[in-house]
Amino acid sequence: MGLIAYLIILFFVGLIVGALARLLLPGPDPMSIPMTALVGVCGTFSAGLFSWYVLHRHGAGILLSVLFSMLVVWIYRRSHRGGVAGRGGPWGGRGGPWGGRGRF
Repeated sequence: MGLIAYLIILFFVGLIVGALARLLLPGPDPMSIPMTALVGVCGTFSAGLFSWYVLHRHGAGILLSVLFSMLVVWIYRRSHRGGVAGRGGPWGGRGGPWGGRGRF
């Protein structure tokens, strides 16, 4: 029973941290609720590792967790730019820097 309770608490902490990260980082990012919780858990885990190995402290804290979750959201946005928000690539759907006619 202890493992199930831990996983439920982990989900809700990740959801809160991920929601704060998405709220503080401006711009659209269509994510589901489980994806937001996963972003929060990944950011919290990364912040904990950073705190342990770089700062030599035990525990990351909410501020560091939100900052690392914001970094995860930013990386997620950059890797999924070709989706709904960035349709057409960097030239706005014209097909390339030469207007979709090819190079010559």
